[in-house]
Amino acid sequence: MLHLKPLSAGFGLEATGVDLAHPLSDAAFSEIERAFLDGQVLVFRQQRLTPAQFLAFARRFGPPEPHVIDQFHHPADPNILILSNRVENGKPLGLADAGTYFHTDYSYLDVPARATTLYSIEVPAVGGNTLFANQYAAYDGLSAAMKRRIDPLLAIHHYGNRHNQDESTRTVASVLTAEQKARMPLITHPVARTHPATGRKALYAVSGSSFGIVGMPDDEAHALLDELASHATQPRYQLSVTYGIGDVVIWDNASLLHSATLVDPAHPRTLWRITLKEAAPAGRAEAILASAFVNGGM
Repeated sequence: MLHLKPLSAGFGLEATGVDLAHPLSDAAFSEIERAFLDGQVLVFRQQRLTPAQFLAFARRFGPPEPHVIDQFHHPADPNILILSNRVENGKPLGLADAGTYFHTDYSYLDVPARATTLYSIEVPAVGGNTLFANQYAAYDGLSAAMKRRIDPLLAIHHYGNRHNQDESTRTVASVLTAEQKARMPLITHPVARTHPATGRKALYAVSGSSFGIVGMPDDEAHALLDELASHATQPRYQLSVTYGIGDVVIWDNASLLHSATLVDPAHPRTLWRITLKEAAPAGRAEAILASAFVNGGM
C-alpha cells in the first residue's frame, strides 16, 4: 500500500510501501501518478532494479526519449543515460556534471519532457543533492502587472545554459559534439505555461535553455528572463533532495526547475536517468523566427 510523507511544507513527497521491481497494476499506478502531480517530486527509497525494471516503471509516465549525448547511453538500453564521475583507463564512464544549473529538461524540444527519473546506484560521501524550484509557486508569487506582461510571451529555446556558455567550465551545459549540436532545433514555449495535466500556470524554463523572447530585442529579453529566473529560484521556492543507494526520484518538468549540485571528483557518484516526453508537441519555432534569432546573435 502506498504511503506518502511530505518532504517540505511546499512540495515533494516520499513514497513507501511500493516495490518498483514488480509490475504495477493500473490502480496502483494511478495512485502513484496522482502523488506525482500533487507532490511534483516523488521519492522512492531503497529500490533494487535492473535496467529493464527501471525502464518499465518509467514508461508508465510517457514515452522515453534517449538523450542527445549518446556516448553515455546504458549498454542495456539507450533510453537510460548514465550519470557518473567515474573514470576507467582514462575514459569517463558517464556524464559527470549533468545540469549543474537551474533548467527544465528537454525544453529545447518541440515535445518537452513530462518527467525525469533518476535511479541512484552509487552515492558520494559528500553532496550529490538535486535542487528543485517550484514554478507554480514562483508564478503565483509574481505581481499582477508582471503576470499580464509575460502571459502572452513566447520564449526561444535551444540546448544550452544561458548563464554560462564557456565549454571549459563544469557548470556549462553538457558539451555536445558538432553532429549532436546540428540535431538541436530552435523551439518556442510560453514563458508562463499552462500545465498539460493540472491546468495550473507555472513559469516555464526561465533559467537554462531560454535564450530570447519572440519579438523582443535581445538585451530586453535577457533582462526579463534573468529577472524571472532570479525570482523563480529564491530559497523559499526550493527543495533539496538527498539520495541513498537504490533511491528512485521522479519529478514533474512542467512545474519545476531543477539543478544538479557539483560533486568532488574524489567521491564516486553514479545514477541512471530516463526522461519521459509529454504526449504531444507543445511548441515549435517558425523558420523565420529561428533565422532572425541566429542572425541577431545571443
